[in-house]
Amino acid sequence: MSKILLVEDNEMNRDMLSRRLQRKGYEVLIAIDGKQGVELALSENPNLILMDMSLPVMDGWEAAQQLKTIPETMDIPIIALTAHAMAGDREKCLAVGCNDYETKPVEFSRLLGKIQALLEQKVTS
Repeated sequence: MSKILLVEDNEMNRDMLSRRLQRKGYEVLIAIDGKQGVELALSENPNLILMDMSLPVMDGWEAAQQLKTIPETMDIPIIALTAHAMAGDREKCLAVGCNDYETKPVEFSRLLGKIQALLEQKVTS
C-alpha cells in the first residue's frame, strides 16, 4: 500500500482528501504546516507528498525546496496543491522541485490520475 503525506492546513480540505484517498486504498499521513511536513517526510518516508503551497510556519514553497535538497527525501514526488491558478504558478511550483501541480478546489479524479502516474514512475525508475 502506498503511503501519501498530505500537508494541508485547511481542516475541511484535509478531511475530504484524506478520506477519499483512504477509500482508494492509500495510507494517509497528515501534517498541518510545512515544517511538520518536512519532519514527517523524513521520519515516515512516504511514497508521495501532496503539498499545499500556502501553509503556516513554513510555506509549501520552502518545504518543497528543503525536501528536494535532503538525500532521504529528494526522490519523493511532490504534487503542489494551490488556489493560485495564475499564469506562471505551475512553473514556479516545478521550479521549487514539485513534480506536478493541482489547483484548488481539487478535482479528485484528475488528482488521483496524477498520483497514480507519479507512483508508477517511481516504481519503474
